[in-house]
Order: sequence, then C-alpha cells, then structure tokens
Amino acid sequence: MKLTCAQLRVEPTDVAGNTERAVAAIERAAAEGSDLVVLPELFTVGYFAFGSYAETAEPLDGETLTTIRETAADCGVGVLAGSIVEDLTASEETPEGTLANTSVLFDRDGERLAVYRKHHLFGYESAETELLTPGERLSVAAFEGHTIGMSTCYDLRFPELYRELAELGATLVCVPSAWPYPRVEHWELLARARAVENQLYVATANGSGRFDDAELLGRSSIYDPWGTTLADAGDDPALVTATAEPATVTETRAEFPAWRDRRR
Repeated sequence: MKLTCAQLRVEPTDVAGNTERAVAAIERAAAEGSDLVVLPELFTVGYFAFGSYAETAEPLDGETLTTIRETAADCGVGVLAGSIVEDLTASEETPEGTLANTSVLFDRDGERLAVYRKHHLFGYESAETELLTPGERLSVAAFEGHTIGMSTCYDLRFPELYRELAELGATLVCVPSAWPYPRVEHWELLARARAVENQLYVATANGSGRFDDAELLGRSSIYDPWGTTLADAGDDPALVTATAEPATVTETRAEFPAWRDRRR
C-alpha cells in the first residue's frame, strides 16, 4: 500500500482555505498513486485557535467532512481526515456545546470506515482540556490488507494506547498531529518507539504553520516495524510518501519475536 502523510500549511481559523489545501493535497497524492492519505490534526481551524473551536465545530455530516468524503470518492483514494472540532450534540446524547477532537477514516468510495475521538487531551499551555471532551473508544478498520489504528498527537506519550491498538490487530497506526516547537526530539523519539515496541508501521501527519504563541514543527514521518524512517519532511508543507506492506509486520514479528515473547 502506498501511504501519504499530507503535511499541510494550517492557517488559524481559515477553515475554507485550509480545507482547499487539504483537497489539493489529496488530489495530488491520488494522482501520484497513493492508496491512503492522512491529514493533520485540526487541519480546518488550527489546533491553537482555541477561541474559534466552538464557532467552527461541525457534525460528522457537516460541510468539511462531506467535502473530504466526496474528494476521496472522486479520487478513488482512502483518506484519514484527522481531525476536526466535532459538535457532538448532533450525533451523541450529550449536552449542547459539547465538542471533541475527531478523526474520520474514509475508504475509496467515500464510505466512513471508522471514527476516533482523541483520548488524551493536552493540558500543558493548552486550552484543549477545558474545551473538549475526550473519546472513550479505540478505532481500527481494515483497508488495503492493513488493519489501521487511529490516534492523535498527544496520544503518542501513552504507550498503552498503542499496545491496545496492536492487540486489536493494528498493523499501521496513523497519528494526525499539531506538534509544536521546541519538542522536536520527543516528536521523533516517541513515534519511532511506538513502531519498535509494537512492531508495526507508524505514520505521523503533522501540520506546518505559525500561531500567535506557537509554531508547528512539521517533520511528518513514516516508520516501519523496525523503527526505520521510510520517509520524512522538514518544516514546510510537503507530501510524505512510502510503501507500507502488511506482510512486513508479520515477517518482522517472525524474525524478531518480541511480540510473541511478551509476558502479561
């Protein structure tokens, strides 16, 4: 499977412009033969635009995800739209104004395969914990021979989530993110560690752009089950593409049987 992480320029609060850039990236990746395209965390409004979360929130069948779904179908490519600020009021029995950081996986026909609401909300110099409701369920879905697990940004710091995804059968975990400077070493180390310890592919799709008091560091990457970097980017917008074969996960675990040797 050919996998692309779309490292997009994310402009604060520019939902229309950011969505247009996402559509253009999907179209370009599909034209270059990609099977799956992963978008960054809150690519619509921008993670650090906390004051705009409520006014830009949408349900799962809202304008943004409808546009992404239609683009996936038009291009015949899978898309992990990760993520938007979701208005949970329309789809859940929750109080009015309840919001979540939500990613949606679409197949080549634009059909919804899985929904993931970010589990670990970031509280360090961030308003996310005050504004959003954490998710309660993990999501995996079959696509192109892989079992795809979904996570988001800060989740990288919690290895038990990735172990549970692996136990659910995940062979590839996608990580839409809005990871800022200065924690470059953490960004690279944690993603590679999640790949190595679970012997699966990890694909990180980070944003690129500056906010009032933060700058996204880009550096989207795709790691194989040995933790080897297959493809990566610098700070600027880019398409990061690599081939990820499900058989490689099986072969890696057979050659170096750490997965078999686990003790609970």
